[in-house]
Amino acid sequence: MIKTAEGFNVEKIRNDFPILNRKVNGRNLVYFDNAATSQTPQQVIDCIVDYYQNYNANIHRGVHALSQEATEAYENARRIVQRHFNAKDFKEIILTSGTTHSINLVASGYEKFMTAGDEVLVSGLEHHSNIVPWQMLCEKTGAQLKVLAMTEEGVLDMQSFEDLLNFKTKLVMVNHVSNALGTINPIEDIIEKAHAVGAKVLVDGAQATPHIKPDVQALDVDYYTCSAHKICGPTGVGMLYGKQELLEELPPYQGGGEMIDQVSFEKTTYAGLPNKFEAGTPNICGGIAFGKALDYMNSIGFESIAAYEQDLLDYATQRLNEFDNIIIYGPNTDAKTAVISFNFQGLHPYDVGTLVDKMGIAVRTGHHCAQPIMEFFKIPGTIRASFSFYNTKAEIDLFIEALQKANSMLL
Repeated sequence: MIKTAEGFNVEKIRNDFPILNRKVNGRNLVYFDNAATSQTPQQVIDCIVDYYQNYNANIHRGVHALSQEATEAYENARRIVQRHFNAKDFKEIILTSGTTHSINLVASGYEKFMTAGDEVLVSGLEHHSNIVPWQMLCEKTGAQLKVLAMTEEGVLDMQSFEDLLNFKTKLVMVNHVSNALGTINPIEDIIEKAHAVGAKVLVDGAQATPHIKPDVQALDVDYYTCSAHKICGPTGVGMLYGKQELLEELPPYQGGGEMIDQVSFEKTTYAGLPNKFEAGTPNICGGIAFGKALDYMNSIGFESIAAYEQDLLDYATQRLNEFDNIIIYGPNTDAKTAVISFNFQGLHPYDVGTLVDKMGIAVRTGHHCAQPIMEFFKIPGTIRASFSFYNTKAEIDLFIEALQKANSMLL
């Protein structure tokens, strides 16, 4: 397995992604919006087509051949996810519609345990999906929401964390990696300190999992979430990992088929894990393709991916710093994943993003569902370029050329 950026065969990898061959506004597509969603390799596309062409059927309920084939493939995908994240048992893997669904599932369950006077701690670097559900929980239970501060460097203020943490803290929520800035948070330290006061920790891994292979047992994390569409998989499917004993304590999130043991008009009893949290017909094809996507990325190797993406990040940062009027937000390149969030002084990010799109380059502009971060920096939003292992330095050069044109046109 390749472990250096120098030996990384990016051209071979790019051949796996048919969308990279298309043109946008007459130019070759340069896709730098990977933090929003990654592109899908042919191997995963083929997996999706194979399901609908050859064994499309509902799972768990049928004795006929197609249903059994679909069930086997779906449950095999769950075990692929289990192995990838090193969960102790497949029952600890709940297949959801994505990170947002996963977080809401946990937040809803904690209504049973929270009371007035309890405290919930979230970080200042969170996506709205890891803020709003906890606000809703506090509104319903009377618990208080506390915010772990961030610094001007775009990292968490760990002294603030220690000051806020106390025996009233019941839950701590933090992303593994900031979607807006790419900051890699010290989740090991956060988990250890939170556990010391009896608090449980949920880590939003949506932005980390394309770049890092988390080991949930080594982390000793209580809950960990991710979305398949960030990891070369399809949209509408993701994962909630939870320690088995904690998941067993939580009440079901939704009622319906599959999550039951026995139903009568007098009383209903619920199925065991993981079925208790998977009411109704799931995204069967999505779950199967999720497993295929993880297999694909593991075939390349996460160490190889990390080394190559770090090289891209360093190069892009160097090229962007050639501009006199640029402001880059967030930490230095050795403390973040392959994301650069920036602005040009005097220019609105939306205007820049619109112009570079005309030149075939896809970047994200706006607040990135992280408005508190933008308010902290007192800006309306940023231009965010996020790289993946199928991007190249030649694409970065095209991006710089496009920015130079946009800069000269708008100034």
